[in-house]
Amino acid sequence: MTDTTSDLDARSTESDAEALDQEDDLDSAEDDAEEDAEGAEDAEAPASAGSSTRAAADLFRESEIAADYVEGLLDILDYDGDIDELVVSGRPVVEVVEGGDGSGRRLQALVGQRGATLEALQELSRLAVFRQTGSPSRLLLDVGGYRALRRKELGAIAKNAAEKVKEYGEAVRLEPMSAFERKCVHDVINALPGVESESEGVEPARRIVVRPTA
Repeated sequence: MTDTTSDLDARSTESDAEALDQEDDLDSAEDDAEEDAEGAEDAEAPASAGSSTRAAADLFRESEIAADYVEGLLDILDYDGDIDELVVSGRPVVEVVEGGDGSGRRLQALVGQRGATLEALQELSRLAVFRQTGSPSRLLLDVGGYRALRRKELGAIAKNAAEKVKEYGEAVRLEPMSAFERKCVHDVINALPGVESESEGVEPARRIVVRPTA
């Protein structure tokens, strides 16, 4: 309980973690790490293999720290779940999955409405990593496969918006979204011809505008 309280009290440092999410969203064409860009690391030259290995080790260490933190939260809440520590496309990832004992429904409480609770837990996990490493983390936390399902939903929303823009020639403003959600939409729009997207506004009302390509 002490760890959880101290993290919640560290609100003064949350701006650092929030900045990480905003970096993912700024000018989607410049996003530095596509979450679905599988195999991108394989394109690196052999000469950089040593530095890449060290970087991968550091990233995995971040996922380990975050996994320990999340495990502590699950113990406090008396929730059961299996925790996977990964590095995906150059990004540390922690996935909490159902432990096979019917805990899936309880784990959904960690997601919250439209992933709001999950986003908060992700920020706390990043802060836990920052406390031990002294470096900001781009850790991605997922619970019960929520992000994969949400990514599919957002893909449909993005395509529907693009169709409306092409049909009527007018910009379409989507509802406010989290940084993760906005990046998913940007990725889809960037792959479609004749349309472009950008974010406007400030959190928590930051949203995407889809418009015809200039």
